[in-house]
Amino acid sequence: MLTPAQSKPLPWQQQKYSAIARQIDVFSATIQFAFGLWWDSKKRRSSPEHRTKRAEQLVGQLLDLGPTFIKIGQALSTRGDLLPLEYIRALSKLQDSVPPFSSTAAINIIEADLQQPIDVLYAEFDPIPLAAASLGQVHRARLHSGEEVAVKVQRPGLEGLFDLDFKALLQLVQVCERLFPSLQKFELEAIYEEFRRTIYFEIDYVHEGQNADRFRANFLDYPNILAPKVYWKYTTTHVLTLEYLPGIKIDRREQLESIGLDPKEINKVGIGCYLKQLLVDGFFQADPHPGNMAVDSKGNIIFYDFGMMSEISSLNQAEMTRALFAVIRKDADEVVDTLVSMGLVSKMKDMTPVQTMIEFALDRFRERPLNFQEFRQLKYELYEMFEKQPFRLPAQMTFILKALGTLDGVARSLDQQYNLMACVQPFVKNFAGKQGQKQIAGEIVRQAKNFITSRFDRPSRVEVLLMQIERRLDDGEQRWRSQKLETERAIARLQLAMKAMIYGGFCGFSFMSGAIFASGSMSIAAFLCFGFAGLMGLLFLRAFGRFVMRDKLDWLSND
Repeated sequence: MLTPAQSKPLPWQQQKYSAIARQIDVFSATIQFAFGLWWDSKKRRSSPEHRTKRAEQLVGQLLDLGPTFIKIGQALSTRGDLLPLEYIRALSKLQDSVPPFSSTAAINIIEADLQQPIDVLYAEFDPIPLAAASLGQVHRARLHSGEEVAVKVQRPGLEGLFDLDFKALLQLVQVCERLFPSLQKFELEAIYEEFRRTIYFEIDYVHEGQNADRFRANFLDYPNILAPKVYWKYTTTHVLTLEYLPGIKIDRREQLESIGLDPKEINKVGIGCYLKQLLVDGFFQADPHPGNMAVDSKGNIIFYDFGMMSEISSLNQAEMTRALFAVIRKDADEVVDTLVSMGLVSKMKDMTPVQTMIEFALDRFRERPLNFQEFRQLKYELYEMFEKQPFRLPAQMTFILKALGTLDGVARSLDQQYNLMACVQPFVKNFAGKQGQKQIAGEIVRQAKNFITSRFDRPSRVEVLLMQIERRLDDGEQRWRSQKLETERAIARLQLAMKAMIYGGFCGFSFMSGAIFASGSMSIAAFLCFGFAGLMGLLFLRAFGRFVMRDKLDWLSND
């Protein structure tokens, strides 16, 4: 006999949950955690034990806030280059330790959707879930035909919860764009719409099943990439029945090595698979965190989750192909040109800072993972990036960059110093000798052949000497610019400090005036003064925030 799980329902699991209550829960959790971080910095609490405690607090808050925020935590859990190790370990629990919901509720959803009793649908059904995720949980079962299957059941009440969350997120985006007009160039509302559309597709299991079939068809000729078969007779909007394909979670390096598998080879297969998805198919999994991928005993990679899939236009595919081969050739000019074409970098009068950063990255990180800390050496360029803000995030590129960032985190978990060029080579060799019929395949073939030809077209010693002289001249120009900027930085800091002081003075004066008017029963005048004080307070916070950011950046530049 099945018994429901004895766990206290979280606020987001309540049937009656208002938008105001949801916003209060989200903002109070955010303020509480931000205050904790501020207090830690003030009290100089930076020990690993304390960071672990704070990271566990964050995980608890994300679980309390529900699926939308759990997915954010899952994405962050792979970013070991951005977050401390203690946070990575804590957030990794969100990949496979999300609390399940009642097995009775899961069976009720299956029977209601498929309109038959559970024992008629399946010969065996395990009430204990194999895994629980942010949007649903998976139960192992066996069909009457004898086939082993995995039954994915959606969490109840998700659509209503997403309605609340996205209303709050839209308001947050609109407020940010009003307070900080410079954010408008990042097209936050377009990114929001893209994210919202994808999330609502993800809770439609019929759509996910269609994605799974399409993905599986794309890799029919690739035996080292597996995707489960969909059993459409047992699939609805809230229930998805798939072929059961067991494997080892892809980031468990020691367990993979214990059965004789080489993590470096797994990286090559995984990165090659994603290059094919992005550059050939134009259809890719946008959420490749370790909970969505596994490895079988033969070293084949298994993909499980097809809810968050995205498509790429032919134009972006061609530009990404150009960018890949430009990186392989260490052609900084071509990389910058493709970034501008894709809308990731805006064209400036002086592209030297962007060019220098790309050259630095190509010199340092073609054969090892990106390390953002090393960019501190580029003091002038970092300052220019802050001043000009040339980088953009077009909505259509949001999920591409998210997927690549998550994939990089998975690759690091298998090999901390993985060699990107070594992982890319099998993909390049595979397409270099092929004559693709599609336009994008033709572009890959052309770029691969150009790369092979360029290996024999290296510059002469005289050309190398001229390039070295040109680089030294550029270095001298950069030093002159850096000296000139020292004065400009000091003036900019002084201007921001004066703005903050003026706004703060007006805020304090207006507030005091309002208090005086209120005590004299002059309610209209008091209301106007308090309103003006609030406006000045917001302007003060904005100016003070910009002053703090600039001060920290100047400190970084002089470090």
